[in-house]
Amino acid sequence: MHIWVDADACPKVVKDILFRAAERVGVSMTLVANQPMSLPPSRHIRAIQVASGFDVADNEIVKRLHPGDLVITADIPLAAEVIAKQAHALNPRGELYTQDNVRERLNMRDFMETLRASGVQTGGPATLNARDRQAFGNALDAFLAKHGPH
Repeated sequence: MHIWVDADACPKVVKDILFRAAERVGVSMTLVANQPMSLPPSRHIRAIQVASGFDVADNEIVKRLHPGDLVITADIPLAAEVIAKQAHALNPRGELYTQDNVRERLNMRDFMETLRASGVQTGGPATLNARDRQAFGNALDAFLAKHGPH
């Protein structure tokens, strides 16, 4: 099992939780982004920098992904591709995407896009708060206890 991080939009606090978990559990993790990243010294953590462009990082993750891997992303279309490849996707708020809920999220995303295209102000996602960070840490710990290296 490998952890892939859609790192361009991943909040720093979530990356810090991931860095500690990778060290604690000894799981390999790769951050994929289109900009340079600073990483803590670790034999478990590495980064791949991809070219700038729409979905370039997402496509790199999907290309390298294996069934059973975990992807950290808030990108719903990426989560859908991850699920289709028999891997797992967890968002930075601690929600594990499933076959059922990713379809619902895609439909809602498309609906909101249609509203925005017609001029309706929909606002963005709420700021990540302490409860979200706790939920992410708990969901990650539960996932690693079940699927991580043993």
